[in-house]
Formats: sequence, C-alpha cells, structure tokens
Amino acid sequence: MEFWGYPRPDGRVGVRNLVAVIPSVYCAEVVARRIAQQLQGAVSLHHKVGCSQVGLDLEIAARTLKSFGKHPNVAAVLVVGLGCERLKATELAEGIASSGKPVELITIQDSGGTLKAVEAGTAIVRNLVQDASAQRREKFGLEHLAVATECGGTDAFSGIVANPAVGIAVDRLIAAGGTAMISEITELLGTEHLLAARAVSPEVAEQIYRVIGLSEAQLSRESRNDRSGVRSALISPGNIEGGVTTVVEKALGGAKKAGSSPFVGVLKYAEIYSRPGLHLMDTPNHDAESTSGMVAGGCQVVLFTTGRGTPTGHPIAPVIKITGNSLSFQKMFDNIDINTGSVVDGSKTLREAGEDIFQELLAVASGKQTKAESMGHDELMTVWRPTPEHEDAYGCGEWG
Repeated sequence: MEFWGYPRPDGRVGVRNLVAVIPSVYCAEVVARRIAQQLQGAVSLHHKVGCSQVGLDLEIAARTLKSFGKHPNVAAVLVVGLGCERLKATELAEGIASSGKPVELITIQDSGGTLKAVEAGTAIVRNLVQDASAQRREKFGLEHLAVATECGGTDAFSGIVANPAVGIAVDRLIAAGGTAMISEITELLGTEHLLAARAVSPEVAEQIYRVIGLSEAQLSRESRNDRSGVRSALISPGNIEGGVTTVVEKALGGAKKAGSSPFVGVLKYAEIYSRPGLHLMDTPNHDAESTSGMVAGGCQVVLFTTGRGTPTGHPIAPVIKITGNSLSFQKMFDNIDINTGSVVDGSKTLREAGEDIFQELLAVASGKQTKAESMGHDELMTVWRPTPEHEDAYGCGEWG
C-alpha cells in the first residue's frame, strides 16, 4: 500500500506542498496573514504567543512553532517578526532551517512598518511558491504517513460507531508501518489501565499512567476550589444533548480511536515522533490545542470524529471529518466527509466503515481535498498555553 507525497530534505514526506508564513509573535499576525492572502499555495499560521512568556509556557510556544515550520506538509517558510519579541524571529527561523527546507525572514520594524513588510514579504513568498510548484509527487510506502485522531462535538454515536471505525483504520495504517496519535488526556481519564495494558514496554506503560495521573491530580486540585464540579466541564451541553452524559462514557468512546495496536511511546506536546506506531501525546482536551499539538508532532492528516458536526480545519494538515450520526451528516453535509451511520442503519459493517476511512485517508494523503480544505477552514491552528498548575506538575523541560 502506498500514497503519493512530496519528499523533504529531512527524509519526511508531505501530503501537501504549502509555503507557511509564520509570525514569531502575535504582533506580526496581521502582516503574516496579509502576505499569505496574496498568493495561492501560501498559508499563515496564526497564534497569540511569542512574547511575555517564560519557563514551560515559552518552551512550548517555541517548540510548537518550530515544529510547524519543520512539518513535512510545508515546502518553505517565511518567518515574520516584529523585531523586539521574546521568541526571536531569528531563533525561530534557525530552528526551522535545521530541516533543510528554504526559510526566509523579515521583521516589521526593520522593514519600516506594516505596508512595507507586506510588500517585501509578498515578493519573497511569491518566489517560494513558484519554486514549490515545480515539485512533483512521488510514490511512498505507508511508513512515511502519520495521522492524528481527534474528537469534537461528541455524541453517543461517536463512541459507538465513528471512533471504533477510526480505530480500524488506525490499525490498518500501523500494520502497514505507519504512525498514529491519540491525545486529549482529560478525555481519557479512567482508561489508563486499558491503554497501559497495550504498552510495548513497562516504561511506556509507566509514562501512560503518569501523564493521565497528572491530569487527574490537577482536576482534583481544581475541584477543591470549584464547588460546581470541574469534571462536569469535560461534558459540554452539546455532548449531553447528543447522549453522552458522563466522563466515563466519553473516555471509553474516545479511546476507541486508538484501535487495538500497541502503544510504542508517549510524546510531549508538539514533540516530533521518532518511532513508527501508535503514540499517546500529552495535550489538553481543547480541540484546536490538541489537534495542533499532534500536527506539530508530525501528523500529516487528521481523522476528526464529530457527532454534532463541526466545520473546523487546520491550515497545514487536511482534516477528514467523520460522523456516526446520519442526521448530522445530512445537516452538515457541506462539512462532513464520511458517514459511518451506515453501520447503525445496517447497510455496512463496522469493518467496512473502517475500510472506507482508510481508503479516504490514502486518497487525501495523495492529494484529494477534504471539505474543510475546500472551504478554507483553519480554526484548529493554535498553541497550548499551560497553566501554573501544569508548570508545577510537569516541570520545564520534562513533560511540557
């Protein structure tokens, strides 16, 4: 089994061939966006970090933005700095350049303001886009493909049908030598013993217990200060309306996205994987923060299940939307790519639905646009900002 992708200097393979315009600080976000809007094939990676940060907060911001720039779906990068930010534009550009791809840099202050920076940046990106357009897809084995798995707008059908079908597709990919990630740690509470039992080693099992245990401990601390019940915040009104009413139901259903393959590792937020197979990434449960962490970690495609329906996408990774609810598929047809509700109505088996997802994954990896891409959705782009509790629990440089 193979897909058609773009080879990169660092040995990885892209499923898209984009030029990324990355602001090193939120002050440069508008300039970066205006540059990218001028040219087909360019995208801006918007965020709200880059200054007034220290410790774990700064470490995560720097790692995430560098990892986005190194991402295999990105052919070349323009870094746009302001000129006085904490995360220096030169540091970001140098970190990305280690991947071997073309990286250019401008700063707004040195350019003489917004208009001149946009003019200079547009000229640079035009050349980068033209060079990237000369690249052609080549055939690669699935050992070069990594997918992120994500939930959003969960309902009862997500855990019963959509997530298990994704798990079947994930198992197919991993059996062929590929890689997959699952995250959203607070939505896996109570499943740690099930996940750890699938670890390839006692060390990986211990890491699974530790990461989920730290999130459990943080929730317990917050619960003592919030009489309304922090755990109830993990179940949204939409989840409840869709038939999911407890953390246990949500966690057991969400864990099904990981299929039945063994866990080979536990990753920090936005850490680039180095070993093929199934990984747990330490992320919060916010859809955008979680997805961005896995994309920064090297996932080229996102398998995103949604019971209620959501239009969101990511600027550099195609997001395949999957539902197990046929009514949601009909209502959100413009946004959802695959309906596994066919299993509920009896027209397909769960394994057939999983095979449909796997084949769609291969098609998208080879160039087919997802619905989110075709409409320009990029809401899942963000960078996680850890709380002081995370700093205390994880420690800068350890699990951040």
